[in-house]
Formats: sequence, structure tokens, C-alpha cells
Amino acid sequence: MGALSIRNLTKSFGAVNILKGIDIEVEAGEFLILVGPSGCGKSTLLSMVAGLELPTGGQILINDRDVTHASPRNRDIAMVFQSYALYPNMNVAENIAFGLEMRKVPRAERDAAVQRVAKMLQMEELLTRKPGQLSGGQRQRVAMGRALAREPALFLFDEPLSNLDAKLRVEMRAEIKLLHQRTRTTTVYVTHDQIEAMTLGDRIVVMRDGQVEQCGTPDDIYVRPASRFVAEFIGSPAMNMIIAARTGDSLRVQGTALALDEVQRASIERHIGDEFIYGLRPEALTLSSDGLPGRLRLLEPTGPETYAFVDTPIGSLVARVQGLVRHKVGDPVNLAWASSHAHLFDASTQLRLTA
Repeated sequence: MGALSIRNLTKSFGAVNILKGIDIEVEAGEFLILVGPSGCGKSTLLSMVAGLELPTGGQILINDRDVTHASPRNRDIAMVFQSYALYPNMNVAENIAFGLEMRKVPRAERDAAVQRVAKMLQMEELLTRKPGQLSGGQRQRVAMGRALAREPALFLFDEPLSNLDAKLRVEMRAEIKLLHQRTRTTTVYVTHDQIEAMTLGDRIVVMRDGQVEQCGTPDDIYVRPASRFVAEFIGSPAMNMIIAARTGDSLRVQGTALALDEVQRASIERHIGDEFIYGLRPEALTLSSDGLPGRLRLLEPTGPETYAFVDTPIGSLVARVQGLVRHKVGDPVNLAWASSHAHLFDASTQLRLTA
């Protein structure tokens, strides 16, 4: 049994079902990411783990203790919110120590915890400042420090980097990962940002419409997406999706045959149905001297790589190419890829075809 067990958890508001039977086991020391689009239920799930919302049904256990209906203060958790939630009239040290003070922790222990956390987060020089004198990144660090001072059984992060600019997000993301490597405290982290999910998590739970769409390591989610939804949600630019029809043991679009390897052919032969989705990640496509003909519609250079949008006989496809592209918009080009890089999904169920 894990440090956190979520069993058949449901949440309804009247006739509206927000969560529809969630089952998740989080191991001790694990960093679990809850990711999904707005409205999928990830923040509601985190709120129920924190005790801020009560479930309609199911169980929540922390270290084998049933806390389903326990108050937040009796769950041994610490939460970092999207908003920093700092007391503006208190300095950094007082903000960090406030939770300990409310729990009647002796002054000497509080002071020691503040110094320990300040050193860990490299903010010893900020302890006498008020929140109004801090940058956004520093304020978020103080919010993290307040949670760390508790030494809880479980850390909960609710989109903590959403209010930061792009540069600070990258810096704070690295700090959070280093922090977890040092403390190994079990952590559940909610985000809608796939980059945060892929870089931070030991495992990722992709949620959709109040249900778990897929749970696995970042590699599992990216390399073997369980459904079209996961394949398109994780990865930027999104995976190219081509609707193809079965012709014997091959797939065709507008008379164009799509490359398949032996395993893919076998999975199509065993599958019922005549329509499939042929998925290609943009990095699987290369601009080549031969292959699928097309015409460049748009180029988006990002520096280290370029996104090339190409109109082809089988639809508009995007390729992620290393470096700069010498072609110009309107030029004829060819796209090539290895069949082993293709992902196959059933067109009706939207689920991945198994070998």
C-alpha cells in the first residue's frame, strides 16, 4: 500500500458528476503529477486529498490511515497554492513559522525549522523582508518554505507556477525538482502544463472528464499514449493525426499508402473495424529529398528548432526540424518518417491498438 491511496473516489454537485471513480496509489517518496485540461477534475481531486472538499463516495488513505472525512489539520499534509497566500504584515521568517506557531511548536524548534528551510531554499538573506519587498519567484519560495517547515507526510502543489513569467517558471521548476530530490517527501502536483508534468513527475496521471485517462511514467505517456486524447494532449506541437481506411493489411488515405511495420500490420489484421487513426509526432517527420510530397504553408523558427507546417495530399502535417529550415513558405518539400514511429488508434474508440 502506498503513502497515499485514493479508492473509487467520486464527487458530485447535484446531478453533475465531477469525479467518476478515481483509483490512484502513490508510493512513499514519489512525485505524482495530475495533469489535464481545465475542468477535468484535477484540482477538485487535490482539494479532496487536502480535506478542503469532501467526496461523495470512496476513500482517501494517507500512510494507511483513513482520512476521508478528517479535517485538513489532521491529515499531516502541507499545501502550496497557485496564489502565494502570504501574510503581508509578517516578514519571511514569520510567514514560514506561522503554521508551526499555530500548532504550539516551541519557539526554539520554530526558529531551527526556519533556519533549516531558509538554507535549503537559499533565502537566508530574505528572512527579515515583507512579502511586498519580494519578487514573484521569491514569494513562491516562501510559500514552499512554509510547507517544508512542517515536515509533512504529503506535499500538495496546486498549479504553484501559474503566476510566474516564463523564465521564473523554468527556474522554480528546477528548484522544486531539486527540493524533492533532497527531501523525498511524497508529493502530488496539479498542473495543466505538459512541460511541468514531463519534467517533474516520477509518474503522470492524465485526467479527462473526471476520470483517469492514463497513468504511467513520462516515457510511458509520451511513447505509448493509451488514447488519442493523451497523444494529442502531451507533446508540443501536438501529434499529427491522420484518419486512414483499411485496405487489406495496409492503411490508405486518398489513395496514398501509409508505411506500416510487421507488428502494426498484425495488429490491424486482428482488429475489428475499417477506420484507424495514424499518429505521427512532429519530431518523427523529416524534410527529405523524397517521400510524401507537400508544400510549405508556414515556418515557426524557435532557435534550436523550427516547426514546419506542410500541406500534403493526406492533410496538413507539422514537422519539428532541428535548427533553421532553408526552404521558404510556398516551396515544394517532401516528408519522410520511419513506420516504427507511427502510433495506431481505433477511430471509433480512440484507443491505442495493442500488438
